[in-house]
Amino acid sequence: MRIFLFLIFSMAMCTQTWAQNDALAQQYYEKGEYKKAIVAFEKLYKSAPRKINYFIGMINSYQQLEDFETAEKLLLAEIENPTLKRLNPILYVETGFNYDLKRDSIIANSYYEKAVAYTQQKISASYSIGRAFEKKSLLDYALRVYKYAMEENPNYNFLNNIARIYGEKGDIEKMFSSYLDLIKNREEQKGYSQRIISQFLRNDPNNENNTLFRKLLLKRNQEEPNLLWNELLSWLFIQQKQYKRAFIQEKAIYMNGDYSLQRIFELANLSIEDGDDETAREILNYIIDNSTQDMTIIRASQNLLQLDIDAVADGNYDEIQQRFEALLAEYGRNFRTILLQRDYANFLAFQKNDPEAGIAYLKEATELKLTLRQAAVVKLALGDILVYQEQFNQALIYFSQVQKALKNDVKGQEARFRVARTSYYKGDFAWAETQLKVLKSSVSQLIANDALQLKLIISDNSLEDSTQTALKKYAKADLLSYQKKETEAIAKLEEILQNHKGEKIEDEALFMQAKLYEKRDEFDKARLNYKKIIEFYKEDILADDAYFAMAQLYLNHFDDPEKAKQYFEEIIFNHQDSIHYVEAQKAYRRLRGDAVN
Repeated sequence: MRIFLFLIFSMAMCTQTWAQNDALAQQYYEKGEYKKAIVAFEKLYKSAPRKINYFIGMINSYQQLEDFETAEKLLLAEIENPTLKRLNPILYVETGFNYDLKRDSIIANSYYEKAVAYTQQKISASYSIGRAFEKKSLLDYALRVYKYAMEENPNYNFLNNIARIYGEKGDIEKMFSSYLDLIKNREEQKGYSQRIISQFLRNDPNNENNTLFRKLLLKRNQEEPNLLWNELLSWLFIQQKQYKRAFIQEKAIYMNGDYSLQRIFELANLSIEDGDDETAREILNYIIDNSTQDMTIIRASQNLLQLDIDAVADGNYDEIQQRFEALLAEYGRNFRTILLQRDYANFLAFQKNDPEAGIAYLKEATELKLTLRQAAVVKLALGDILVYQEQFNQALIYFSQVQKALKNDVKGQEARFRVARTSYYKGDFAWAETQLKVLKSSVSQLIANDALQLKLIISDNSLEDSTQTALKKYAKADLLSYQKKETEAIAKLEEILQNHKGEKIEDEALFMQAKLYEKRDEFDKARLNYKKIIEFYKEDILADDAYFAMAQLYLNHFDDPEKAKQYFEEIIFNHQDSIHYVEAQKAYRRLRGDAVN
């Protein structure tokens, strides 16, 4: 038993030493210490002659030192080594490449041909030899190896390698075709292939590569109809933000095999997020007309109602109220329609300006048989309306009930944030800060970010002003904004800017005021505020927010993409820790004409 344990221990020690020596050889090579690398690789190869990588590492080190003669002697000796039971055909590629380095292309090609001939005799070697050619950027030889193998044996699939090679060669059409062949033969490779293809596409539908890819898909769909091509066309149109054209493809998929409306629902959500309300309405109406599932119809109707609420310009909501009431009459007031009931109560409170009706409606909903999460939806909405009415203590009761019932749930964390925000509105900053400290580690990144932002506002503006006078005014302005009283909120913020100059709260007041100006389409005033933050508070926490807001203004309202690029650039190079960093990067690349995955 002792001998057995000793042998296991010895083998483990040998394996560890071997791994260390391997890593050391690689380290020498990567650091450019090629003479040391040669010694290390030679030692490893003598210990493990079957591991051709050690021999190749030694050869590559000689080549880096431009000692091609020694590399040649070693390669030829290895090829002719009588003690080798089987020649490793990769040596033909390595030898040919060494002759290429010596500028002897005739002999180099003769060895490459030997490697190709070897695969024709033994197809199982195709992958290793093809990869050896790829590593040396001998792409045409690699293509020959892979194509021959697939022609001779249909079980071999080198489409991924072939597509990648065409991409490296700049033959985009053949690359696209190869990836389409790969997706057709192995649909599980679709996601991977789309990621690679997207690197060659742009957001511009008229881009040469986009046009080429679209034509290839349309041609395949004509010659060999397959829903796969419709899916890829839809994907392409979504990349180009052509949601109406994507919808045409999604309808074809739905009518010819995919009887779920989930894909179409996701497209509606994308359209809404991107501001294409016209297409979103068309999609949602299609879902309502074609679905046989009550829950799907209810969800689509909710989304459609919300779009139409946002579009009302004259303040006349009677038609929308009738639609709410018709839906609730048809599907009833029960657990299935709880989100619709919440939306209706919010509509009564915030659009119809009848918070009492909204509160009464939600209190009735609390009497229904609901799950804890459904009850939480109702109580959170009820609390929100009570905050709107400045009935803070009543709101806190409902928020606290949800927080207690769903302690470890995201809904519970949402409730805790509402407790903090309500306490902040009523001037209880210490309790608000206590709640926000807990939420900084929330599983929801959105809640965590909101909590951190509010905590910083409270803590930064409590240190130098023990009376918290400016902070109380700011919280009041924030509440007025929540109550949609923009004029009063702007005035309250102006009071801070006039009477609390030089205090920490100034940049916060400028930023909130700018956002309110944007809501009122007063973009010049908003720009001036952001400019002041950038000029006078560039070292403070709102600087990156101001840069991002400025970029969006120039992009969406002043039609000056070049100016927008400058502000996105500022975030990318000087504010890498900003929450806007990823979006700024994407927007910057889009403006520059890069592909955006």
